[in-house]
Amino acid sequence: MKKQELIHLHGLLAQVQNHYEEKTGDSVDHDEYISLGVQPTSIHKSKTEHKEAVFAIARDITSEMTAEETEPVSAAAD
Repeated sequence: MKKQELIHLHGLLAQVQNHYEEKTGDSVDHDEYISLGVQPTSIHKSKTEHKEAVFAIARDITSEMTAEETEPVSAAAD
């Protein structure tokens, strides 16, 4: 994946996090992501740094959603 694509994905995940927080009223615990100091607008950061940030924000979002899930979702279609 190219650096520009990673930056775009990084921005999309940040929007997903914001949307999730607005809809649920909960805030995502993103200490690991914040500690990296890489934002989607940090275009001067390296590709590797953006890759780490993408994985960190994705982990934080999915961890929050997994912790919130109380009722299992059926894998079968209706």
